[in-house]
Amino acid sequence: MGHYDFNAIDKKWQKYWKENRTFAASTSSDKPKYYVLDMFPYPSGKGLHVGHPLGYVATDIVARYKQLQGFNVLHPMGFDAFGLPAEQYAIETGTHPDTTTRANIVRYLQQIETLGMAYDPDSNDVWTCKPDYYKWTQWIFVQLFNSWYNQETNKAEPIADLVAEFEKGGSFAIIAACDQEEEFSADEWNSWDEKKQQETLMNYRLAYITEGTVNWCPELGTVLANDEVIDGKSERGGHPVFQKKMRQWVMRMTAYADRLLEGLDRIEWSESLKEQQRNWIGRSEGAEFDFRVQGHDANIRVFSTRPDTLFGATFMVLAPEHELVAQITTPAQKAEIEEYVAWSTNRTELERKSEVKHVTGCFTGAYAINPFTEKPVPVWIADYVLMGYGTGAIMCVPGHDERDHRFAKHFNLPIVEVVSGGNVQEEAYVSKDAQIVNSDFLNGMKASEAIPAAIGKLVDMGIGEAQVNFRLRDPNFSRQRYWGEPFPVVFRDGMPYVLDEKDLPVTLPEVESYKPTGDGESPLANVSDWVNTPQGMRETHTMPGYAGSSWYFLRYCDPFNENEFASREKTDYWMNVDLYVGGTEHAVGHLLYSRFWTKFLYDLGKISHDEPFQKLVNQGMIQGRSSLAYKKHDENTFVSFNKGAGQDLVQIHVDISFVENDVMNLDAFMAWHEDYQDAKFILEDDGTFICDHRVEKMGKRYHNVTNPDDICNRFGADIFRCYEMFLGPLEMSKPWITNGIEGVSKFFKRLWNLFTDDDNNLTLSDEAPSKAELKLLHQTIKKAGEDIEKLSFNTTIPQFMIFVNEMTRMNGNKRAILEPFLVVLAPFAPHTAEELWSMLGHQTSITEAAWPAWKAEFLVEDSFEYPVQINGKVRTKLNFANDLSKEEIESEVLKDEDVQKWISGLTLRKIIVVPKRIINLVAN
Repeated sequence: MGHYDFNAIDKKWQKYWKENRTFAASTSSDKPKYYVLDMFPYPSGKGLHVGHPLGYVATDIVARYKQLQGFNVLHPMGFDAFGLPAEQYAIETGTHPDTTTRANIVRYLQQIETLGMAYDPDSNDVWTCKPDYYKWTQWIFVQLFNSWYNQETNKAEPIADLVAEFEKGGSFAIIAACDQEEEFSADEWNSWDEKKQQETLMNYRLAYITEGTVNWCPELGTVLANDEVIDGKSERGGHPVFQKKMRQWVMRMTAYADRLLEGLDRIEWSESLKEQQRNWIGRSEGAEFDFRVQGHDANIRVFSTRPDTLFGATFMVLAPEHELVAQITTPAQKAEIEEYVAWSTNRTELERKSEVKHVTGCFTGAYAINPFTEKPVPVWIADYVLMGYGTGAIMCVPGHDERDHRFAKHFNLPIVEVVSGGNVQEEAYVSKDAQIVNSDFLNGMKASEAIPAAIGKLVDMGIGEAQVNFRLRDPNFSRQRYWGEPFPVVFRDGMPYVLDEKDLPVTLPEVESYKPTGDGESPLANVSDWVNTPQGMRETHTMPGYAGSSWYFLRYCDPFNENEFASREKTDYWMNVDLYVGGTEHAVGHLLYSRFWTKFLYDLGKISHDEPFQKLVNQGMIQGRSSLAYKKHDENTFVSFNKGAGQDLVQIHVDISFVENDVMNLDAFMAWHEDYQDAKFILEDDGTFICDHRVEKMGKRYHNVTNPDDICNRFGADIFRCYEMFLGPLEMSKPWITNGIEGVSKFFKRLWNLFTDDDNNLTLSDEAPSKAELKLLHQTIKKAGEDIEKLSFNTTIPQFMIFVNEMTRMNGNKRAILEPFLVVLAPFAPHTAEELWSMLGHQTSITEAAWPAWKAEFLVEDSFEYPVQINGKVRTKLNFANDLSKEEIESEVLKDEDVQKWISGLTLRKIIVVPKRIINLVAN
């Protein structure tokens, strides 16, 4: 048996690929292109565990396969290098985040090199924290600041064009995505001073500054986007998040809401992922209209998707932040309202939206007039109504809305039926198919008729119009931190101005402390020499984590371009991304921001595509198999699994490194932590200590992390790669069980022995292959190619095992069979394939070979294995040539010993042969 020295083989070929730049991409090629991409990784100081490479191995297989198919492949890997962990470490230790980040990236690159990844080496220099990269992030921000969204042309256009329109004709003919529908004439515009003009333009810019309620995390010292807050806590670190008024930069992503929806129909993403984005964007059609406030010169404007139920509106609810709350609240209700407003402002938007069981609210004392019934309805405030969605006020129809019904029941408010069906006093009845009742001119109609009729009436009354609303909010674009892209902005007379391209990049200064000031200002605010410039005072906020990751896929096309973010020629060649693989956690964050930035750059004419990722696949999670020891309460005594049944014990996660097959090494455990040095143990009868186990997320806190370096050192990179794929379908989550890798390891040893003798010499023959060998080879070529195209890698590994086992059984050593098999194996096991390919005498890398074509002629079955059924039960199986006649098959069946044994002593009544299906004998 030859020796499969995987460590030497791995190092040899990793060195070869690196020195020869084997996977460097080039646009000077007449080959078709294929762009395969992993989601931008953050270089964590913890390095990779075995779960991280799941998607990386998958894309690497595809990249190598496409290269063998004759494609010019771009498979890049850079780093999303700005981030909170490095800054938190800097705050704790004083170490510059750049130092930490660079060390982490070196470690990361070492690990992915160990796995044999076919990444474009030039892409490894794409780091978002490098000034030559974030210069172009800043440049894109400048373009956003200098642009507005023209709803007539349905695209972004230069702000200078808008100014020219204002100078000629004012705002009357402008249809724009903007904050305020302020109308003014050209004379008025031209009479305003620069500050007034700049304030007005801020309502139109795609990157704008505003003061609003934000998710403020004091512990992290920064503002968080909605998708970064989970259950009222920061996604990173789990710190409490509060609502706070603060000056913020914001991206006018809502201008692109319809296009973001439309684009989903043109890309190959899973329906579940598309639906997440559709729900996040939340397009709804309805009407906006006014309720007049009784006793006040004020109207409350509401948006409703069901204006046909207006006759059933028996009360109104405003957001606590609504500008009319203070104005309309009666003196008797003032104290109670102020207390409620103060309470609600400390709740996050997500908490307010998700709270459904606990009903809260407060009556203002004011009434508004229902425009259809002309009856007064009470006006309340409640924190489930948000200023950010719609108008910040809702009409409440408790008979036909579940949340309104709970509110009405809780506060004993009237409930009126206006949609027939159900018992609305008991529960809300929601239907678009039932008839409208108790609604005057709408009676007898269904929603499809009644909604437009109600809107028409509101228009005729001069108090409303049809309206489309979106749940999507303009995302915050500010962080009060050090480690992020500085804004290319200075303030003069309180107004922001962007810098010229020649002044980019604006780089980060050195600071004495990385800690935020605590009052909403970043550490940059303390660097007066940097803040104060001849052009004005610099913005001291930095950009959020998603800034650099919203366009990195474009930089990979042209990573060293000093004159632009990427040349149009190169993005035209490479974009858009053919296959994008990553986790589901980015569904409404990174993926939405990237699509928005891509559409904006498309509007500017800088790129020729308006969607970044044509096909996207979400990989599942590799889970850890945790080990759990049971401990007695208030005692340092641990109880083995089978001895603890029925006892009330505490579960302790223990490090899997000293647990094998659920048996714990007690010496290693006691040395692991000082608290356990004097621990006592209640053991099994055989003297062992058995742990319980649980499959859960792999992570440091569960002590269930398996390091891929350890696996590669023990088994080799190719065995690791194949086992990772063998675990199950790419999209599914599955547990990592190290013991299971032994089967794949044995397969590789059999594979090696198929090619070599005991002295590691090749044993291949130049003889012509048999039909059986050709059939097996072409089955494998066909199966592997189809599986890779479908990303069904887990079913390819068993086919490789079948191939090796069958070839071993047949003593197959034909070069004509084993050489093309190596090419098929190469995407999965590149080091082993390269070594054997070289031993076969090839002077060039196997990456320069051509993927073999399978031929149908070799897959034609020349025989069939028939199940032989005797009196209704299958008793044996017999193989017959396909060209035998029924009579010949019948004759051969009756000669078979097994058949004779089963019909012995019986009279054969009938024998039925169904060609290529079954043989049936009836005897009694």
